[in-house]
Amino acid sequence: MQSPHSLESLPQSLSQWSVALKQFPYRVCPEQGLVETREALTGAYILVWAKELLIPDFAVLRPLVDESTALNFCGLMPEAGNICVLLQSQADSQWCKDKLAGLEFNFDLVVLDQLPDLSQPGVVLMDMDSTTIQIECIDEIAVLADIGEQVSAVTAAAMRGELDFEQSLRSRVALLKDAPQSILKQVADNMPLMPGLQCLIDTIHSAGWKVAIASGGFTYFAERLQQDLGFDHVQANVLEIENDTLTGQVLGPVVDAQAKADILMQLKQQYSASQTMAIGDGANDLKMLAAADFGVAIHAKPLVQQQAQMSIKHSDLDGAVCILRAAKMLAA
Repeated sequence: MQSPHSLESLPQSLSQWSVALKQFPYRVCPEQGLVETREALTGAYILVWAKELLIPDFAVLRPLVDESTALNFCGLMPEAGNICVLLQSQADSQWCKDKLAGLEFNFDLVVLDQLPDLSQPGVVLMDMDSTTIQIECIDEIAVLADIGEQVSAVTAAAMRGELDFEQSLRSRVALLKDAPQSILKQVADNMPLMPGLQCLIDTIHSAGWKVAIASGGFTYFAERLQQDLGFDHVQANVLEIENDTLTGQVLGPVVDAQAKADILMQLKQQYSASQTMAIGDGANDLKMLAAADFGVAIHAKPLVQQQAQMSIKHSDLDGAVCILRAAKMLAA
């Protein structure tokens, strides 16, 4: 006879399973499936989310469970269009990451030492190109200036970490010399936002946190996003313009990887934030991600996925909303 709490006895869709989950916590065991337990765990948190999750999807997590560890369900909730599940292991985060290394998931999964606390002050610092928006602005400018292929090849190499960022930026901007300023407005008027961006900004502001951009791109576009979406602070590179024409020069110091990390620390102090989250996709974001309490790579290059604290691969910025709100599941 099947256990009343076996995998087979529960609804296959987690979206139909929230009532059962609220009634008692469960432990996942390889042989027994879901077992009712009152055991309190003190190890790492594992957050899983996707547009839809099925109970069999969790079979891939069984490497986390052996004689020395347990994995408890802490809570489940719909969030930002996703089904989010929070689990906790009695093992530490590095042990969990090692057990999951090399496995492929059809959902997003992050391992955390601690959960964000939205009741305490915080700041979220984001990269701009390919993070808050779905394009690399300099590549779009270059297309309009008829030098798209030359510039995009350098951009791709820089984001993979194959080139010094400042050198690559200045060389790309130099190719834009004599391009009309009007093409900047064409790009700015058509910037496609990363899905989930508005939800993320609303979540951050509703908690009293601050949200900012630190970009190796350009102030022209960052300031437009600030104006349209309400970012609290933006910092990027300044294109020199004379007589409505690009000179091919960048004014002032370049916002590179170290500058982004420094900006994060400055904003933390400025806003008296006890928690920081950084979100980015390229090699130029690695120092910023490492400096944050919660460093999130999104749709990132392989080098960044390997080095970032956590990585969003399947969803968009709605995944960052799930991470920020994870602590709510403990009280659900």
